[in-house]
Amino acid sequence: MDMLFPVRCFTCGAPIGHLWEDYIRRVQAGEDPGKVLDELGVKRYCCRRMFLSHVDIVKQVLYFPKTS
Repeated sequence: MDMLFPVRCFTCGAPIGHLWEDYIRRVQAGEDPGKVLDELGVKRYCCRRMFLSHVDIVKQVLYFPKTS
């Protein structure tokens, strides 16, 4: 589960967080990212940018030890 994808688009404020899991599952299955975004109804280029430029760093952050 990805926890760092934004709930809303930073530019227009449209809710997009609920689409992330379906988007990433379909892209990892080999579908074209642009076509997936079209089918999910993500039309604005600012919202599309959120999906296309997202870098999942959760797994990297989990490796850092807690310092006291």
